[in-house]
Amino acid sequence: MILVTGATGFVGRALVRRLVIDTSPANLLAAVRRLDANLPDGVGCVQIGDLLPTTDWRLALQDAHEVIHCAARVHVMNDQTSDPLSEFRRVNVEGTANLARQAAAAGVKRFIFLSSIKVNGEHTLAGQAFTADDAVAPTDPYGISKHEAEQLLRQIGTQTGMEIVIIRPPLVYGPGVKANFASMMRWLTRGVPLPLAAITGNRRSLVALDTLVDLIVTCLDHPAAANQTFLVSDGEDLSTAGLLIRMSVALGRPARLIHCPPVLLRLGAAMMNRSGIYQRLCGSLQLDITKTRELLGWNPPVSVDEGLRRTIEGFHQ
Repeated sequence: MILVTGATGFVGRALVRRLVIDTSPANLLAAVRRLDANLPDGVGCVQIGDLLPTTDWRLALQDAHEVIHCAARVHVMNDQTSDPLSEFRRVNVEGTANLARQAAAAGVKRFIFLSSIKVNGEHTLAGQAFTADDAVAPTDPYGISKHEAEQLLRQIGTQTGMEIVIIRPPLVYGPGVKANFASMMRWLTRGVPLPLAAITGNRRSLVALDTLVDLIVTCLDHPAAANQTFLVSDGEDLSTAGLLIRMSVALGRPARLIHCPPVLLRLGAAMMNRSGIYQRLCGSLQLDITKTRELLGWNPPVSVDEGLRRTIEGFHQ
């Protein structure tokens, strides 16, 4: 039995759909907060509630051999919590460790943890991509919580013999994507002029939803995945302007990009106290997936253009 947490989330829902195709729905169990979750026919469902340090997972784990842990308190812009780091730790660190300890006690063989590239850091110098074995440097509460969860999981794996697999994706896009990626699609659809034509020298790694799901499924039973950390991406890094042009092609709309010197963008972002937005739009964040390719014999199954096509199709629907 495969237990999937966060089964109604952006990644979890796509993962469950893929697993229904690859295996019998009777071999799947989705852990959900509410029993009204809309899941594929035949998929077992167990109500767990919130991911907390005190959550009782015994019912969900009684027949599980593998756990894919997608549930998390996710990174959000303008977090209004008075102490974001404590809240991230309560859910992402203590809640994850609680699940892992109960999973090991229940005899789970392999625990796959969906982490984040934010564990490595927020940006790279162009041409100097992160690797899975680099020293980590998380800076925001979300990234710190994911790093601390990884550390605890490795300790639990060492103590119990449960195999731990950690996957760190960058920004994930696909049907149903929200936040900044969805905003860019809306801007392009409406023909909003964007002052980003000059942002051609940066490089950012992204990952299509179906590519991330494919790697998770590969890690379920691949013997070389045990106790490893993997980075994942599309395998093609794009500049901001390049991404917008490729998105506009998928949308069938011309991209209205205006040339604005990056120094003016940086100044404007600083004046509005939005330096983080400038970094995400104009900085680089590259992932080296050589280890993932070579150790697992795996390659991204979906091209950037195909991933964008599927994303836009979902956007129109």
